[in-house]
Amino acid sequence: MKFNRKISPNPKTNANFITKKRFREDEINFEKLRSYRLDRVKKELEKNNLEACILFDPVNVRYALDTVNMSVYNMHNLTRYCFVPVTGPNILYEYFNCEILSKHLNLIDEIRPAITWDYFSNGDQAEKQLVKWVNEVMDLSKSYFKSKKIAIDVINGPAVTALNNAGVEVVDAKFILEQARVIKSQEEIKCMRSAIDVAEIGVRRMREELKPGMTEDELWSILHKTNIEHGGEWIECRILSSGQRTNPWMQESSNKVIQLGEIVSFDTDMVGPYGYCADISRTFVTGNKFSDEQKKLYAMAKEQINFNSRLIKPGLSFREFIDKSWPLPEEYYGNRYSCMVHGIGLCDEWPQIRYPTDGGQIEGCFQKNMTITVESYIGKVGGKQGVKLEQQYLVGENGLELMSHHPLENI
Repeated sequence: MKFNRKISPNPKTNANFITKKRFREDEINFEKLRSYRLDRVKKELEKNNLEACILFDPVNVRYALDTVNMSVYNMHNLTRYCFVPVTGPNILYEYFNCEILSKHLNLIDEIRPAITWDYFSNGDQAEKQLVKWVNEVMDLSKSYFKSKKIAIDVINGPAVTALNNAGVEVVDAKFILEQARVIKSQEEIKCMRSAIDVAEIGVRRMREELKPGMTEDELWSILHKTNIEHGGEWIECRILSSGQRTNPWMQESSNKVIQLGEIVSFDTDMVGPYGYCADISRTFVTGNKFSDEQKKLYAMAKEQINFNSRLIKPGLSFREFIDKSWPLPEEYYGNRYSCMVHGIGLCDEWPQIRYPTDGGQIEGCFQKNMTITVESYIGKVGGKQGVKLEQQYLVGENGLELMSHHPLENI
């Protein structure tokens, strides 16, 4: 059913300025990209007998309606959200005076001012604002989710209580959106290739500029600069370490000065152009001369990545993958990474497949057009260095297609 858009034309449609095309921009059909994603959301709602959802997470808002505004800010402030029904108008509740940012997006039928009830925005008026927000939701329910059951991805305790008191049942929209995002369209894959292109320019620059005497922060900043100058967005973390700081893993970049012969490991976690994530890990040695111990660690990490990636094909169950996965030696097991495989899209996505002792997702199977990363961290418990590698793949008809192409070390 087609709904009349309640959005006035943008009076500045003929702005006179010059733009530079982003990577693969001419290859991507953005209308197909947007329609596919919104359709996936609506189908998952129907599949779970739900009539509508309200999305606050900026990643989910982008997936559903392709609208972006202060994404990182809105990850910790409930000041922008959207309403997506199975049948009815898609409504964006926009941050104050920002309606102009999304008027061009045809899948958005209406833009309304966001009603916020957080303490930062409203102080001692927060409770009154929450009442207004609940009344707005109740008005929507009269037409678009008469079951009085709504899926919401991110919400605070007072809002859940207020909705429950008004007779509305709140269910978690997180799994709805995670399942919607699992299978990528061809347009999404093009977007992801663009993000990887940019990340690998950054990785190449990092390798070229790595030298003794620079700090970890200085090296890490190269990836940020490369991402922003090519139209990328943010980086999910800042995991880069050198020397003894590479073991145990997960230490973020610091003002430590990198020394000759030290190992340097990092994880890009880069949300690049069009909002898609390039998630690859590489390990270099300052001066490019690996010691025997460094060669051993690197060879093991490379073996784990290659072994596990060869197992994966459409139809392989997660349980079978876990059972057949590369056996991490005991002296390294205590320092194992958090997972062996995870999905990737607009950010890290479902599934997260962990080591046999760690629980996580077990049921389900790999499917064609999933995009995933295969992970390895090798560092002895009590050791003085470690190697982190990670490759990004598309699940193809007969196995994995490598999407990340910056070469691993040939040692």
